[in-house]
Amino acid sequence: MSAERMKIGCAGLGRMGKRHALNFLQRTPRAELVAASSPDLTELEWAKEHLAPYGVRLYQNYDEMLQQEGLEAIVVASATAVHAEQAIKAIEADKHVLCEKPLSTNVEVLTRRSPNPSLTLPQKKPHLKVMCGFSRRFDASYRDAYQKMQTGQIGTVSVLRSQTCDKLDPSGFFVAYAQFSGGIFVDCSIHDIDLALWFFGASSKIRSVSAVGNTAVEPDLRKHNDRDNAVGLVEFHDGRIAYFYASRMMAAGQEDSTEIIGTKGKLAVNTQPQQNLVQVYDASGVRKEMPQTYYDRFEYAFVTEANEFTAAVLDDTPLPLELTAAVQAVRIGAALQESMVSGSKIWFDENGNRLQEARL
Repeated sequence: MSAERMKIGCAGLGRMGKRHALNFLQRTPRAELVAASSPDLTELEWAKEHLAPYGVRLYQNYDEMLQQEGLEAIVVASATAVHAEQAIKAIEADKHVLCEKPLSTNVEVLTRRSPNPSLTLPQKKPHLKVMCGFSRRFDASYRDAYQKMQTGQIGTVSVLRSQTCDKLDPSGFFVAYAQFSGGIFVDCSIHDIDLALWFFGASSKIRSVSAVGNTAVEPDLRKHNDRDNAVGLVEFHDGRIAYFYASRMMAAGQEDSTEIIGTKGKLAVNTQPQQNLVQVYDASGVRKEMPQTYYDRFEYAFVTEANEFTAAVLDDTPLPLELTAAVQAVRIGAALQESMVSGSKIWFDENGNRLQEARL
């Protein structure tokens, strides 16, 4: 390990990959971005302008990047379909890993090369830091809400209601993306599922999942077993409930909010989304502007994520979240997607095994 700065490479230079690369290059003082890879020539052209002048070596082949001398860590920000494959390859190459959410589109992909559904390779290499980047865990508002819950301000938490709602994109992007995303629950609601596991505790055991959805604006999503609006309900064996809403058709902008409901009160995060504290008074009335994208809302959470991952690697301190929770989030998200498409409620025993029918 470098004495002063962690040498990291970025896999994937799409929209999210660019953000991660620039965060590690410009906004993470204890990290040094030394490599980046993408099979897309257009993305590499962007990197030649924005990364190469700072000494970042560029690769079209991910496996070749892994062989770069001195490389210590990888941030996997490529297409969701290859998250697990690239993360496992990096671990096998003895690199620390920060992997974008979700770890995979389904748990089976995680177990294809690893014998355990919890992705045991990091356990075989305990010196490695392997983390899934659930950005809301690094957001100041969510952290404040979590601390307030921990101190008992709202009593015993019983219900969590959370949503991830993207701004409407009429270009057809979400239809094309649905071929690879794993579906709206795995792509969008995975953040909200992770929040439930965080606030309820990572050891929470699911009892059942059920979901419904519709295609209000993009009927072609059904070709990929997806929807542009979906509601999911998760019951846990301890009696707690999580309610998720996901959407791809918000007209005004990005709407991500959460309510944590306890026996003595409630915590609400961003239930009235706003870009800043400015109010606009004009002929149409009085209004507040909203963030237009997920990154607009959580930009600084991603910066905090990069810096805390780097610190954990350099100082050999615990990571802010466990990998097992990220695997559980994929399991729940995939089950919700299946329930939405099939119309059937899915049941689990206390060991996490699926049941053929409900136990009454």
